[in-house]
Amino acid sequence: MIVAPDRPGFADPAAEAQRCFRAVLDAMARPGTIREAGCFAPPPPLCPAVAAVLLTLVDHETPLWLDPAFAGARDWVAFHCGAAFAPADAAAFLLADKLPTLHALRQGSDEPPEESATVILQLPRLGAGARFRLSGPGLPCPAVFSAEGLPPGFAALWAANQAAFPRGVDLILCAGGHLAALPRTVAVEAL
Repeated sequence: MIVAPDRPGFADPAAEAQRCFRAVLDAMARPGTIREAGCFAPPPPLCPAVAAVLLTLVDHETPLWLDPAFAGARDWVAFHCGAAFAPADAAAFLLADKLPTLHALRQGSDEPPEESATVILQLPRLGAGARFRLSGPGLPCPAVFSAEGLPPGFAALWAANQAAFPRGVDLILCAGGHLAALPRTVAVEAL
């Protein structure tokens, strides 16, 4: 039995989910662009952007893997999202505070690449930290993106993910009330 958590979800679910969905779409279409995503107080250790993305994208039809670091928010996610929890290799969405091994996740296939996983990665900061040059679809010219908390060697890990295109994993990076996205199509070079 799921008990109602003491922290609410969206105050206006339809409007706030639409706003967050638009932020995610815009971030995917313009890789590395930082967008506002959430401004309410979810349960720790979730940041507002992660909570907003979960409320917007996760439900009983999109299996979620929850990193043990977020175990304290499991009941909140189950109650507000109706989440179906799954092992990492079977999840459509993964919530993590450290980048999981990308090649071990759902990759999709050449025919239905959309069946791949999307990692929602909670980071300390966006717009500061390690710097990367991004290029590819959605970027008319290379762009610089920075994020604190990505692992050393992230650019090489991402290159292996991108090389599998059209298969591969997409990333939604969240910190505080903001998000950015790295779809599998974007090339990442460390600066």
